[in-house]
Amino acid sequence: MHISEGVLSLPVLVTGWVGTGLGIGISLKKITVDEIPKMGMLAAVFFVASLIHVPLGPTSVHLLLNGLVGIILGILALPTLCIALLLQAILFQFGGLTTLGANTLIMGLPAVLAGYLFRLKPNPFWAGILAGLTVMTSALCAATALALSGEQFLNVAKLLVLAHLPVAGIEAVVTFFIITFILKVKPELISLK
Repeated sequence: MHISEGVLSLPVLVTGWVGTGLGIGISLKKITVDEIPKMGMLAAVFFVASLIHVPLGPTSVHLLLNGLVGIILGILALPTLCIALLLQAILFQFGGLTTLGANTLIMGLPAVLAGYLFRLKPNPFWAGILAGLTVMTSALCAATALALSGEQFLNVAKLLVLAHLPVAGIEAVVTFFIITFILKVKPELISLK
C-alpha cells in the first residue's frame, strides 16, 4: 500500500507529515536501548514482507505485518515503520519521499492502535483479529487519502480496500501463529506496559 509520488494532494501530504512528525516525536521519548534491536528486526520483517507485490488491476497487494509490528512494539511501531518505508522509497522506489509522511501515518497509526488494544487482552487469537483489522484500517486510511486527493482516484481507492480483504485474513492467521510462538518461547519480547 505504497502511495506513489505525485498522487496525493498538498493538504493530504502536509497532514501526513505533521501527523507522522508528532507521532515520531512522542514515540522517541519512550524509546529505550533494549527496544532498538527489536525495532531493527521488525523494520526488516516489514521491509521484506511488503516487497513481494501481487498485481491486481491498477493496484497491487502485499503482506504488511504492521499489526504484528504494533503488537510487539506499541508506539515504537511508528518510527520503525517510517525507517522501513524510507528504505523502500530510496532503494526500490516504492512510495516516495514526499509521500513518506502519509505512508507512515497510514501504516503506523493502525499499528500503534493494535499494540494498545493487544495490551488490554494479550492472547494470540486477539492478536490475529487485531492484525486483520489493522490491514483493513490501513487500507481504509490509504483509500481516504486517495479519495481526498481527487475524484479520479475513487475507483482505485475502492479496489484497494477490496483487494486487501484476503490479505487481512492471511495476516490474521500469520500473526496468530507468530504471537503464539513468541508467548510460549520468549514472552518478554512483547512489552505489556
